[in-house]
Amino acid sequence: MRHIFLTLLAFVPVLAVVGVTSAIYLDTMAHDGERKASLEKSGPIVVINHEVPLAASVVATAPLETPKVISIAEAAESEEIVLDETNPALLRTPQIIEQKQYIRIIDSCGPHFDGECVNARSGPSTTSPAVLKLRNDVVLATNDLIERDGSLWYQVYFDEWIRYPSRIKKKLYVAATYAEPITADGPALLDPNAPTTTKYIVVERSKQHLTAYNEDGSIFMDQDISTGLDATPTPRGIFTIFQKTPSRYMQGPLPGISNDYYDLPGVPWNMYFTEQGGALHGAYWHDKFGRKWSHGCVNLPPEKAHELYTWAELGTKVVIRD
Repeated sequence: MRHIFLTLLAFVPVLAVVGVTSAIYLDTMAHDGERKASLEKSGPIVVINHEVPLAASVVATAPLETPKVISIAEAAESEEIVLDETNPALLRTPQIIEQKQYIRIIDSCGPHFDGECVNARSGPSTTSPAVLKLRNDVVLATNDLIERDGSLWYQVYFDEWIRYPSRIKKKLYVAATYAEPITADGPALLDPNAPTTTKYIVVERSKQHLTAYNEDGSIFMDQDISTGLDATPTPRGIFTIFQKTPSRYMQGPLPGISNDYYDLPGVPWNMYFTEQGGALHGAYWHDKFGRKWSHGCVNLPPEKAHELYTWAELGTKVVIRD
């Protein structure tokens, strides 16, 4: 049985250095060490040509021997070609997806704290200290609705890994008046045994634009976005959405990546395509869509991020190119 080995543009220089004579399946969801281990493999060269319909280049250069090039459809129908079973992305244990309760902040301040902001407080009372200022479209997980002195308050919690936990209180409360309740699937990982989808998303860094394509090739979304600044660029390549979560607490600095300080609770509608944290998600803290503005992720207006999140299944391909 032959293996499919996908060669991505970003790794051509690596192949030239090590002098590999067979094509390599490189999964962008794998850690660097796992990618390096895959370089030591050998086998027949089979390159999937993603130029149709994904319009993204897949290349093989010297010292690689001339590859056999097949289409995505041919790869899917072939009984002889199988994915490398040692690929870490294929060995994931899927989570049990649970429905969870979230709230979306409404009637609050804008991206630049313009207007009056909703406060997250340390207790369910207007006399409790204000801990965080929450802008419109922040999405937070909640596990309780409390009545206190005739008013309703949502208790907020963070059931996720947080880079700088000292920045937040263990319990936060938001007045229900400023919160729209949402029931949504909680964090979910790609199931390698699940049916595949042919939906795909193309991000063009030069145009700061995103186009999402339905399975029949029609356009689902055409949208200006913001990719990474020059110091923290969004990576080029062909990726897969392998994790989704309605809410994520994002913080900086990012060791080895950026020294910028930021603290962003409740980043909405996250679709991760790299293990290093690259994601498509809503951005409530700026309105600069159509310009570079992120620390490497792909930013969308929150309402558009929600639409894309609902549409994009786990396994949806993401093509990022210049």
